[in-house]
Amino acid sequence: MEEDEIMTQEEELDSDALEAPLAEDAAPSGKFDRLLGSDASRFKLSGMFKEWFLDYSSYVILQRAVPHVVDGLKPVQRRVLHAMFRMDDGAYTKVANIVGQAMQYHPHGDASILGALVQLGQKGLLIDCQGNWGNILTGDSNAAPRYIEARLSKFAKEVVFDPEITNCMNSYDGRNQEPTELPVRFPLLLAQGTEGIAVGMASKILPHNFNELMDASVKILEGKPYEIYPDFPTGGFADCSKYQNGRRGGSVKVRARIEKIDKSTVAITEIPYGKTTHMLIDSILKAKDKGKIKIKKIEDMTTDRVNILIHLPGDVSPDKTIDALYAFTDCECNIAPNACVIRNNKPEFLCINDILEYDTMHTRDLLEAQLRIRLAKLEGDWHWSTLEKIFFENRIYKVLEQDQKTWEDQLQDIFEQMLTYQDLLKREIVMDDILRLVEKPVRKISRFDTKANDEKILRIEAEMAEVQHNIDTITDYTIAWFKSLKEKYGKDFPRLTELTGFETIAATKVVNNNAKLSANLEEGFVGIGLKRDDRGEYICDCSDLSEIIVISRDGKYRIAKVEDKAFFGKDLLYVNVFNRGDERTIYNVIYRDGASGIYYAKRFPVTSVTRDKEYDITLGTPGSRIEYFSANHNGEAETVKVNLRPKAKLKKTSFEYDFATLAIKGKAARGNLVSKNAIRNINLKSRGVSTIAGKDIWYDTDIQKLNDEGRGIYLGQFDTSDKVLAVFRNGTFYTTGFELVNKYQGDVLLIQKFDPEKTFTALYYDGAAKTYYVKRFSFVLSENNPQSFIADGAKSYLVALSEDPRPQYQVTFGGKDGTHSPETISAEDWIGKKGFTAKGRKCHDRYKVAKVKFVEPLPVPEDAFEAEEPAPAQPSETMEEAGLAGPAPQQEPIDLLEDLPEEAIAEPAAEPVEAPAEEPTAEPAPKPAAKKKAAPKEEAIELFEEPTLF
Repeated sequence: MEEDEIMTQEEELDSDALEAPLAEDAAPSGKFDRLLGSDASRFKLSGMFKEWFLDYSSYVILQRAVPHVVDGLKPVQRRVLHAMFRMDDGAYTKVANIVGQAMQYHPHGDASILGALVQLGQKGLLIDCQGNWGNILTGDSNAAPRYIEARLSKFAKEVVFDPEITNCMNSYDGRNQEPTELPVRFPLLLAQGTEGIAVGMASKILPHNFNELMDASVKILEGKPYEIYPDFPTGGFADCSKYQNGRRGGSVKVRARIEKIDKSTVAITEIPYGKTTHMLIDSILKAKDKGKIKIKKIEDMTTDRVNILIHLPGDVSPDKTIDALYAFTDCECNIAPNACVIRNNKPEFLCINDILEYDTMHTRDLLEAQLRIRLAKLEGDWHWSTLEKIFFENRIYKVLEQDQKTWEDQLQDIFEQMLTYQDLLKREIVMDDILRLVEKPVRKISRFDTKANDEKILRIEAEMAEVQHNIDTITDYTIAWFKSLKEKYGKDFPRLTELTGFETIAATKVVNNNAKLSANLEEGFVGIGLKRDDRGEYICDCSDLSEIIVISRDGKYRIAKVEDKAFFGKDLLYVNVFNRGDERTIYNVIYRDGASGIYYAKRFPVTSVTRDKEYDITLGTPGSRIEYFSANHNGEAETVKVNLRPKAKLKKTSFEYDFATLAIKGKAARGNLVSKNAIRNINLKSRGVSTIAGKDIWYDTDIQKLNDEGRGIYLGQFDTSDKVLAVFRNGTFYTTGFELVNKYQGDVLLIQKFDPEKTFTALYYDGAAKTYYVKRFSFVLSENNPQSFIADGAKSYLVALSEDPRPQYQVTFGGKDGTHSPETISAEDWIGKKGFTAKGRKCHDRYKVAKVKFVEPLPVPEDAFEAEEPAPAQPSETMEEAGLAGPAPQQEPIDLLEDLPEEAIAEPAAEPVEAPAEEPTAEPAPKPAAKKKAAPKEEAIELFEEPTLF
């Protein structure tokens, strides 16, 4: 028996699994005959998978969904381009005609061909389009194929095709030849990107920038390190910190470009890759319906550029809305790359660098193949030209005049005579060369020009030397190829996507307060869905993502996610929204220890806790009780009046207790002693001021936002009423609060803590007057409302801005006054301080000014540094008046003993102390001081010494 006739045990099992006899307990005959036929054999599912499903999945992977690494194309794309190349005559062709021609090579119908053709056309690299090809920004579809036209681009003709180095195979029906792959001399796969879903795997390769790919390919050939990152046709922002070179498991976070137009309008001008304006608007409306964001209306003004206007109510911050759009809509999304390609006729998962290096080296091989084919052609031309020269100059054609010999003998004589000159040639002479020489010799003799032939040979030899040099230095030749492509086509492909790092947006901080938090403190129910029958008392506004803090009268408290209705135990004391990491909300508490009966006072923040875990403000002993409580959202320390329970030998029954004498400690601290005697009640005597330092604020120039984490440039310590001043290179400014959601878009020239008394000096050009002006002024409050401090007009621009107290500027003259030497002028002496809307004074009154600039300022007199006690600033507009988020309202102190009968107040367990009981025996406390370490030196941000002159 032959070896190949022996069936292995595994093959027998597979065969048995594929086809098996009908079991006894099978369904009655005839039930499935219509589907399976009347045969006694039935196919098992396992056999079907092995024999058919794997064939199907292999076909889909190799022939439909996954691109080939060699040319970066899927089979349908390759067939479309091949059909267009065969049809190409330089003119536009109806797309319907192209689809019909491509159907000779693609067996899956016109719909798949049309879809592939439209996608190639929308990428704008290989196909020139004419007509309505749809819009990748809005998602609008293309017109019918009979109404649109296409042709190959110049780039495609130069880079993609070359029949001489193209391998072909039979088409699906055997009637035509189609290329196995196109000789693409360019990293096309990475330039266009691709996406496909096969069976059991998928491919998603992001598009990259044309010019950056060219530069990276050059660096690969030069052996230098390189990096490439995606560039999307829709623009926007991209965070590629987790790109992982395009490997599986990596991700790219993309965002829309959202600009603040004014305090009630924001505009989306670029969208994330893979999204359309319709998808974006739908997601925004869904977020609005869910109460995540608060908007008035949306206008879609998109044409060839994205322009979605979002109008906001007057009480909504545009900066907070921008962050909310990123957090709750498709304005921000993640893309997971998956670089699956076909290489060596099987799927492989590669990284982007692997693909680029393969394409670069493959391009070098293709260019070398082209050069060798060209060299072979040149060698053939040189061989023939030399043969002609020998044949005619040595009069070998005279042999043809010997009539006595046969034609064959004449050819043999010519062949033998030509062989005597073999040393002058680079390849052997064959009989085909002789036959070609003797064709119509009389005409050739009369037309043969020896001088022209010699010049032709010299040109061929020079070109052969050049081609051979290029082959010998193929790497340098390939580098020059990539550089030439960049120079020729690179200007049409600027980078559209801005690479940046994204900050993490906490959804709970930017979500719109779409619910009302209520509580029934007596019954212990808290939630955003309490009904009228629940007798809930309104606490504050919140969102469905908020966390709440619930404190009971026995000192127990916990943090929980807000729900429609939740039970926390009866006799609740305090309920409010909880903000994690909030170090400025300080809780002032006086409590009675259940074991000793001693009263303690403590001040503490609650910053980070575990959700739904129970904590205790007191020492945790049974019978402990909070006697006084207040929540202070800016660390205020009030003074309270403590009334003691009268008893024998107690001379003083009341005293004042100032919480400012208490240091702020952790939530688990015991606190300081207030009294060992029974307290009747505690009343608020006077509200205090904040005892904690201002909040340290920095400005991150990368993401153009404020932060309290030390990133960027330090702006200073901010109290509740302080503002931020932002000045821009276009001559506008505005002020904001110091909320961390604030974003300062545009060309920021200066950003610092706002000082209404600080004097600035500006040099600017007035386009209407066509001269330079100087002005001295102070900025004013302008909450999120940009105002100009230079002259209006299209040709007006800011030259420079100085915050020196005694600046000087230098004037250079021009025109007929150009012979005068430059002058230095003191701005303080030249012009007085006026309002920011004042026009100012010309930089020079007598001569025509050609240029102005600030120079070294005058020294400040020493007496100007004598310190004076500054009066506290009285802002003309609070944050609440400006519509910004201010501190949460302070809850009134709670007198827990006011309505209790005297017999309900337990006496202290310890023996009463008669020595001066009227004064509290509090432990000595340090003077209240800021918790924060010393702040770094405050500095303003000057991003540019001078604005760009437009």
